[in-house]
Amino acid sequence: MTAFLMKTDQLTFEKAYENLQTIKPEAKMNEGFEWQLKLYQLMGCEVDTCSAIYKQYRLQKVTEKYPELQSLPQELFAVDPTVVSQGSKEEVLYKCRKCRRSLFRSSSILDHNEGSGSIAFAHKRRAPSLVPVTGSRAQCTSYFIEPVQWMEPALLGVMDGQLLCPKCNAKLGSFNWYGEQCSCGRWITPAFQIHKNRVDEMKMLLVLGSQTRKM
Repeated sequence: MTAFLMKTDQLTFEKAYENLQTIKPEAKMNEGFEWQLKLYQLMGCEVDTCSAIYKQYRLQKVTEKYPELQSLPQELFAVDPTVVSQGSKEEVLYKCRKCRRSLFRSSSILDHNEGSGSIAFAHKRRAPSLVPVTGSRAQCTSYFIEPVQWMEPALLGVMDGQLLCPKCNAKLGSFNWYGEQCSCGRWITPAFQIHKNRVDEMKMLLVLGSQTRKM
């Protein structure tokens, strides 16, 4: 009923729930369903399984459901770009800087709101700093992405570890099902991060109508 009101009357979750309680004062909602409706609102009252918000939510639910991580649903993984060579013309392909193996596409990047910068790491300092901590912004030095098929062997049975290139074994980044902190200060849970200085972007440019060329 609440989702229906949100969709048809273009209401926020809070307003739709308030209206529902006016009609049915006994109506109660558990915390899990409330969070799902707030997610529904963030996606524009549409169930968009390609949305970064939805993907992050699904990862969080899987972490709760599979504490031992002995098996993971296959729909959790993005398709290995070496299996499907041609993606959307608007997408960017990311390759290992060392061996040029295709790793993931831009559609797998889970964007996040920028954190509070250096002030978010103040608790890690062992001794008081003479330089006052400010809220200066820091650039994100990693891509946080959804798991890709080539990662599966490394993820099963462990809560954290390194992410290595499946071809040359170069270190690309790390993962942690409990989460990791981005260089911008934002905490991401769960986290699958690829360092930007370990990969190169390959952009697709339109050439003569339907043909494409990699740059």
